[in-house]
Amino acid sequence: MDLVLNERITESKDWATVLFVLCFALIAVNRAVFEVRFNEFVRIAISDKYLKIYKDSGNMQSWFTISMFVVQLISFAFLIQLTLSVFGITTKTNWISFIQITTLLGVFILSKYLVEKIIATTFSIEDFNEQFNLQKVNYRTYIGMLILPINLFLFYNDFLSKTLILSLIAIILIINIITYFFSLKNYQNLILSKFFYFILYLCTLEIAPYYFMYYWFTKR
Repeated sequence: MDLVLNERITESKDWATVLFVLCFALIAVNRAVFEVRFNEFVRIAISDKYLKIYKDSGNMQSWFTISMFVVQLISFAFLIQLTLSVFGITTKTNWISFIQITTLLGVFILSKYLVEKIIATTFSIEDFNEQFNLQKVNYRTYIGMLILPINLFLFYNDFLSKTLILSLIAIILIINIITYFFSLKNYQNLILSKFFYFILYLCTLEIAPYYFMYYWFTKR
């Protein structure tokens, strides 16, 4: 009787564990250092008090916003990695793919932000752009923080399915659309006064980038 030995290759999950610990550590530090601000931030789904208190554009460069943006970036990168693994494009434990996704996502967000600043300066709507961006960042950071434990649970379990991951993405998209309209409502007077510029801004920076991303991914 012949024995056939097959090499069993197991991919390490240590890198993911480190990143999950880093994210939860950043959240814990922010909760301890910025206790009042953090408590208002976690209530952002039921109250707009945080948005009213910290609406100054200088908050975009604060330690709290930057550190929570790191959490958001890692959280959404894990979600994309899990989605790609479900469709067989990569594996959820492939750290090289995760670095590529994180880099692409980070470059996309930062490039979009810089282009928005240039166009906002051209249209003389810098204040609106800064405050509007800050609101979007706050909402998306909040969503990223919420899906972080979901990513943790899905990453370390093996019952991922297309239905589950697509349902999760659909819920996130719906929440994003709702929060986007809430942001527009807060600035409706300013938007109406510069409606033509806002339409250009909307088409150029809020629709076109995502369309090209979708086109590029589907073609690849």
